[in-house]
Amino acid sequence: MNSILQEGFKNFGIDLTPEMEQKLNIFADMLVETNKKMNLTAITQRDEIYIKHFVDSMSCQSLIKENANVVDVGTGAGFPGIVLKIVRPDIKITLLDSLRKRVDFLDSVIEALDLEQIETIHSRAEDAANFVKMRESYDVAVSRAVANLPVLCEYCMPFVKIGGSFLALKGKEAENEVKNAEKAIAILGGKTEKIEKTFWNNMEHYVAVIRKTCKTPQNFPRKAGKPSKNPII
Repeated sequence: MNSILQEGFKNFGIDLTPEMEQKLNIFADMLVETNKKMNLTAITQRDEIYIKHFVDSMSCQSLIKENANVVDVGTGAGFPGIVLKIVRPDIKITLLDSLRKRVDFLDSVIEALDLEQIETIHSRAEDAANFVKMRESYDVAVSRAVANLPVLCEYCMPFVKIGGSFLALKGKEAENEVKNAEKAIAILGGKTEKIEKTFWNNMEHYVAVIRKTCKTPQNFPRKAGKPSKNPII
């Protein structure tokens, strides 16, 4: 059994099973092979994939309740969504991304790994948040390395139902990002619950936990491009 995966997953409260390891290895193979044809990740060394993608994706798993309905906003190559689904088969996951080629890759991974209760949606977050079936429909929204937190909150908070949470996987500037996002969090119907430290293997990472306390105003998110050009700060 791979020691990096085993130690990393144990750090985040998961016992790595042979089935999990097999699926993660297949995922890594597909990621490396597909990356030769299209840009999915700058990280292509196997150990680095395990540490910086797979283990890091697990840093939020203990914050997701059993059988939760989760949306991964701007999932990219499937982080953290695919990894979460492999190790938490109880949760239902929607993978949202704006690039058709990435969504096609994710569909091929889902088929190869025979994953259930997981779907992909090709759309920008600003548009998808206004789909009737998606708006304020999820227990949890997660996002990793997509945008600064004021912008990310506008992308993600509209998906979360009242009482649910938005989990933002962030680096060493997490506390400053949360401070800069206070206005956006309040306007979008949330409240910062905590910033959880997730140190492992010299990685200084955090998960900002933002609780949804009331409905997001209907005029958010704004039209595509506006959240990033004119963030709520």
